[in-house]
Amino acid sequence: MATTVATVRTLVVPGATLHYRVEGNGPVLLLSQSGEGDADRTVDLVPHLTDRFTVITYDRRGLSRSTLDSPAAPVTMADHADDVVRILAEATDEPALMAGFSMGAAIGLQVVARHPGALRTLIAHEPVMPRLLPDPERDDHIAELAAVQHAYATGGLSAAFPAIARHLGIDPAHEETEEGLTPQPLTPRRQANFGHFIGAEFTAVTSDALHPDEALRAAAHAGTRIVPATGRTTPPRVHTYRCALALAARLDTRPVEFPGGHNGNTAFPRATARVLKDVLG
Repeated sequence: MATTVATVRTLVVPGATLHYRVEGNGPVLLLSQSGEGDADRTVDLVPHLTDRFTVITYDRRGLSRSTLDSPAAPVTMADHADDVVRILAEATDEPALMAGFSMGAAIGLQVVARHPGALRTLIAHEPVMPRLLPDPERDDHIAELAAVQHAYATGGLSAAFPAIARHLGIDPAHEETEEGLTPQPLTPRRQANFGHFIGAEFTAVTSDALHPDEALRAAAHAGTRIVPATGRTTPPRVHTYRCALALAARLDTRPVEFPGGHNGNTAFPRATARVLKDVLG
């Protein structure tokens, strides 16, 4: 495991001020987190990557230290894609690598479609992107997200957490992990992040009109490699798992299997780093 010093930076962009961290040496690899995750979410993963990559982690606009100019203003998937490209431009003038997990994977596909050539490779781990699915499944995926929003609106996080766990096929009482992980307590800041994620970003996902084929056409034109990925223990019924399968089918390939389930990158950081290095070369 490499020992490096992280540089913490801020970037003013239209509508927000972004917080991000840069650490390591080598090609630029941006990690885009799942759920309410901010730049600290992958604190156990990053040190196993910095010997080979310059790793960027960041707080999405509206989360933690990435503040919105107008907190009540909606956040769109296009906003998230633009933010990624602006952060990358601060670190490199070459096409970058990106590993996105769930929400982060959906953002990665937005980057590919809206900013052709910004990425050399995108690993898309179980993207939350209903438009990847055929009509009946797509409607079910959107309905699940709406049900989580309703649970949060009526019962707060205590009601939303079980709904999220069912949606992602997670059994918190029996979730396996590697040893020695950094605790991730449910701090007030993290609770606020969950609120923003469920309230604003679910809507950004379900209201976005980008068709995934636009991303695939842009990737083909720009020479961007898209690598669909799934969690080894994610139940096949989970919609984000099925989104990854649908993406793989569109690309006529098989998804790369990562350790653990939907949140395997945080539960198995060492094993995840090994797969990332194998895939990215």
